Amino acid sequence: MNGWLPTLSRSNEPKYRAIADAYVQAINGGQMLPGEKLPAHRLLAKKLSVTTGTVSRAYAELERCGMVVARVGDGTYVAEPDADGARLARLARPGLARPEPERADSLAAATPLASAVSRLVDLGQNVPMPTDEAALLTQTLRNLSADERLAGELLLYQPEGGRRSHREAGARWLARMGCAVPAERVLVTQGAQHGLACVLRAVLRPGDTIFAEALSYPGIVALARQLRLNLVGIEIDDEGIVPAALERACGLLAPRALFCVPTLHNPTTATLSEARRAQIAEIAVRHNLVVIEDLVPAALLDAPPAPLTARLPEHGIVISSLSKAVAPGLRIGYVQAPQDWVGKILAVIRSDCWMTSPLPAEIAARWIVDGEIDRLIAQQRAQVALRQASAAEVLEGWTYRTDPASPHLWLPLAEPWRAAEFSAALRQAGVLVKTADSFVIGRGSAPHAVRLSLGGARSDEMLRAGLEVLARTLRNGPEGLYSA
Repeated sequence: MNGWLPTLSRSNEPKYRAIADAYVQAINGGQMLPGEKLPAHRLLAKKLSVTTGTVSRAYAELERCGMVVARVGDGTYVAEPDADGARLARLARPGLARPEPERADSLAAATPLASAVSRLVDLGQNVPMPTDEAALLTQTLRNLSADERLAGELLLYQPEGGRRSHREAGARWLARMGCAVPAERVLVTQGAQHGLACVLRAVLRPGDTIFAEALSYPGIVALARQLRLNLVGIEIDDEGIVPAALERACGLLAPRALFCVPTLHNPTTATLSEARRAQIAEIAVRHNLVVIEDLVPAALLDAPPAPLTARLPEHGIVISSLSKAVAPGLRIGYVQAPQDWVGKILAVIRSDCWMTSPLPAEIAARWIVDGEIDRLIAQQRAQVALRQASAAEVLEGWTYRTDPASPHLWLPLAEPWRAAEFSAALRQAGVLVKTADSFVIGRGSAPHAVRLSLGGARSDEMLRAGLEVLARTLRNGPEGLYSA
């Protein structure tokens, strides 16, 4: 925990607002770094001679404005900045003083890169690079508008699992990743996160235990908290889940399910070997463990390995979407489940949103069936290859992990860097990254590492500029952060 504490001015403003305003200034001034924990409510109330209610109200104001994140049962932490200007925009709301804008060129001003990083370079958000999807969408909408009968049908209620043609397209999409199943076992969802939420609600009940990799997709954390599930992290190494650790945890905790990303793991980019997949599948069958496999990153591979769930016809559920390979705004995902689970998941979809919106499902289905999806993914792979080459050139000499098909890198930080300090130094220089604590499951300790996404930069030039700032920051070390 950071030892910084606010002091209350003698102004007439409410004490909760004075506390919140003091934290805003400390966070934006670098005295409190992303990931650092704020004092417990009772402790701060005692230090400032105020009530715990006053502190709770101050923390709630900070959370409302995006400055902190409250973790149930764990405490309140300084939040990561989320996007270009997003934090500043939230602070413009009444109630908190607006800080001086951070200058993106604060580090780069003394270098030739000053003009290149005059805007924030986003290496934090994992998004696909632009290809021809916008032009294709325009043409697809023209074609749809010419078919008045179909347009009318798409405005009607649909089956909760999707139109037959949309489920068939989903089966073709999943077959690209080795999932050969009939359309009856494929359900259309509003993206992978919606699919995961529906699966969790169908498979688990409040209080059930679910496992995930010790570092995992952050969306599982939010869902587990909302659904009151006991989420437990399982040890991983350079390849992924450690089978012996999974076996031990199963013996101790009697879990109901395992959520995992065995191919192009987010955030470490690891891919499980065939031998490990076989071991994990055997453990799952023996302990009656439902395996929920996230195949979203695997869509970028030309020849992905057979899904882990291919070995689990009665215990495996697959979730996929077009978000990382094509377009996140299309919001179409697909769930493949054993026949015994299909009806339960359909019931959740029906109660949750009645049906997935048929218009984006029709667009996705046309692209899949017509083969346009192959062209878009080929373009995406080419963009990933170009940006991977830029990263390899700029970061030559630094140790990081990636896969040639992955749109992000995993960068462990050598001593004396700490992840929060590194992220803060980069933010002051106009570069955003995701620290390892964004992916930690439960209360486990986070390694000092960051994920660098290659798709968030607006152009190849901005990506290179941001990576050069990052490499320079690595070389200079953290000593400059503590100079007077």
